[in-house]
Amino acid sequence: FRNALSPHNLLYFPHSDNSCPTSGRDTQRSKLQHRRARINQQINKEMRMRAGAENLFRATTNNKVKETVALELSFVNSNLQLLKEELEELNSNMEVYQTESEAINVPMIPLGLKETKEVDLTVPLKDVICEHYGEDSSLFEKEIKEFMELRQAMRTPSRNEAGLELLMEYYNQLYYLDQRFFPPHRTLGVHFHWYDSLTGVPSCQRALAFEKGSVLFNVGALYTQIGARQDRSATAGIDCAIDAFQRAAGAFNYLKENFSNAPSLDMSGPSLCMLVRLMIAQVQECVFERVTLTTPDTHFITQLQVAKEAARVSDVYSLVLQTMSQTLVKDYVPFSWASMVQVKAEHFRALSHYNAAVALCDHTRKYLWSDEESAKALFQFHVSSPAGPPLSQVLRDPEDRRKLGKAHLRCAVIRHEEAMRVHGLCKILRKMDILQEVLSFMYKRSLDKYSEMDREDDFDETAEAPEIHSQTQHKPDITPPNFSTVPVTDIFQRLGPLSVFCARARWGPVRVVSLQRGDGGLGLTLRGDSPVLVAGVVPGGCAQEAGLREGDYIVAVDGEDFKWVDRRQVMLSPSGDEANALQRTMGRAKGQRTAPLLNWNRKKTGGGGRATKRLGSTFSLPFGNLRDCESMY
Repeated sequence: FRNALSPHNLLYFPHSDNSCPTSGRDTQRSKLQHRRARINQQINKEMRMRAGAENLFRATTNNKVKETVALELSFVNSNLQLLKEELEELNSNMEVYQTESEAINVPMIPLGLKETKEVDLTVPLKDVICEHYGEDSSLFEKEIKEFMELRQAMRTPSRNEAGLELLMEYYNQLYYLDQRFFPPHRTLGVHFHWYDSLTGVPSCQRALAFEKGSVLFNVGALYTQIGARQDRSATAGIDCAIDAFQRAAGAFNYLKENFSNAPSLDMSGPSLCMLVRLMIAQVQECVFERVTLTTPDTHFITQLQVAKEAARVSDVYSLVLQTMSQTLVKDYVPFSWASMVQVKAEHFRALSHYNAAVALCDHTRKYLWSDEESAKALFQFHVSSPAGPPLSQVLRDPEDRRKLGKAHLRCAVIRHEEAMRVHGLCKILRKMDILQEVLSFMYKRSLDKYSEMDREDDFDETAEAPEIHSQTQHKPDITPPNFSTVPVTDIFQRLGPLSVFCARARWGPVRVVSLQRGDGGLGLTLRGDSPVLVAGVVPGGCAQEAGLREGDYIVAVDGEDFKWVDRRQVMLSPSGDEANALQRTMGRAKGQRTAPLLNWNRKKTGGGGRATKRLGSTFSLPFGNLRDCESMY
């Protein structure tokens, strides 16, 4: 599992408190997540039993044993099927994530969080601290505990902004953990276990990228839950839902573009593409709801625009349904999801035809034909010209407008009936009272309008209404995740500046160097800060005799950590004469020139020309006395 991520330059920002009043709906969501976790564990157990039974079946040559194992396999497969059906029903539970408002809205499709097992990183991190950095690992128990507590809290985030910040904080800390403890060509032997969000099938990898991708997936899933819980009866709630679904689409899209070879189906390319399109469709649905709230329904042109918005929602849901019908996704997506998407595609197509009929039948003014703007709007409204008289005559004749409106109403009724038929085929959707209420209300409204338009002397067969051009006033955006919104400080910063003290650097053993200043000074030059670099060593000087080399770093003086200090702090004399101390420190031996300031000691490997950093010793710069110091190179 690979990822391509740019480094973050993050500052410390105190983490916000996650504590908040818990509502009944929050409690239901928590119970739902706990039930999902329990089923995931049972699925994992059954799959291990099945793997063992299959291995025994292949290995044995005893027919009686084979029969017993085959019988056991049938029981295990039966249990697995029941568990997966139970998990699918939980994942299809959309009502618990919806708003508690009394307003009637079509439910949105949220996504459950991925579950993970506990991981104990204490021993692996201590080993790296001791072996790679040469530090006493017992001094970093506080940092290790802080990181482990952060991971534990990340497993159960609250369904609000604080939960998102918690996930982003852990994701940003993983960047530092990767740089500090995961070298490019070696693993720590730590296995990260995550469960598929829809099927519950466990996946396990040693790559930290799998941990990063799973956390980012949960960021997107949490945004879907936040978007579904918004009260969309007011524009403020609609705008919040739009923002949440756009950010969910951005998280899934970022995951699709930057991570590959995912071991679980929910993070595969086709599944993520489906999720991005589903989120965009739900954004488009929210846009339609906002248009209906803010657009007056008394104007001919605005009524046509509402019809075009509804047609656009139907189109994007039809595209989602096509994506769900693909080979790699068809058997993975819950049946209730596909049914809901199909219901919405038919439902909003019906609303499009209904609004077209209202525009044509309720605006019976005879001067519509003289309004150039209205005429242009109607000419551009249909995909193809309707059967019957030309549109210019339809504008002039109220009767022709009534007949065309009746044709659109007939299409609306047919689409509503299809939506209710698909709804009735899905057991889970039938349990959603609010969806049943919305579909029934809209269907009855279209039937009543059709009956109103129907006349006893209307013997002509109703013509087929042409399809409506889809158009939107607000194109949905895919908002990528902004990791800098939750700045963090590196938990393991005491190891030293990340640019030098990282897993990619190759360190030698720790050694102690003692320096005593001679008549010609210490015989070395320094460069850089945090940590200070030994840029040059004068041949024959005190530094060379003590064993210092170009490229060594000062990381400790007399047991005091100097990884984060600047050059002036190292060179200050006890008398405080900074300028003289600097001269004495960089003084040269008799007859010798001061060594040039070198940034890095680089060596080219054969053929590839790859530069490697030689990281060096830690030492003190005493003035008039002898000091012991540690060094690593």
